[in-house]
Amino acid sequence: MTTLQHSATPTAREPAAWAVAQLLLLLLLEAAVGLGPLGWFAGAAHAVVTLALLGGAVERAGRRLGPADRVTSARGLLVGGALALVAGRSGETALLVGLAAVALALDFVDGRVARRTGTASPLGARFDMEVDAFLILVLSAHVAWQLGPWVLVIGLLRYAFVAASWAWGWLRGDLRPSCARKVVAAVQGIVLVVAVSGLVPHSGALVGCALAALVWSFGRDIAWLSGRRGPCPSR
Repeated sequence: MTTLQHSATPTAREPAAWAVAQLLLLLLLEAAVGLGPLGWFAGAAHAVVTLALLGGAVERAGRRLGPADRVTSARGLLVGGALALVAGRSGETALLVGLAAVALALDFVDGRVARRTGTASPLGARFDMEVDAFLILVLSAHVAWQLGPWVLVIGLLRYAFVAASWAWGWLRGDLRPSCARKVVAAVQGIVLVVAVSGLVPHSGALVGCALAALVWSFGRDIAWLSGRRGPCPSR
């Protein structure tokens, strides 16, 4: 039992260290622009939930975070900071754009690091995907204040798909690789950051096109998964 305890503890130390780093970032944002109670609550909740989920995942996997996971963890810090700014309604658009833009840019780094170091793993891929999805949700919530609640569909669509898969198991099937899916997913973050910045006119039309592309992408995948179900068993 002692050996198991000693071997499990180091895997949980680094996620805890990243949670502390998240709180330090919140302190910096508080000193720079102020977060308010809601901003602090959202940012701290993000740190706690990430620690619980990531810490549990690495302990179950029985391994430490790899180089690519650390890049993704850094992205998670930036997403937590963006969440605190949005929840606190700080109005610091430039800072929000900066945090989100760096988080999006690093999305092109962690995958390459994983491949170059030979440390790619299902855990790392899932972690990366969850950070991406939550960043999109945070940005869509912010843009929804400007353009309307329909923008939230961009951030919620992936979570709705996951929830639907709990009821319909065939939605959990493996999807075929698709460059179009990756491009559409990447476009969502870029378009939302552009909309947040306010530098491009008619951003509503741009966001609407991004949403249409996302609905098409999900619809295509759902249709493909449905076609693989086969006929329903006769009673």
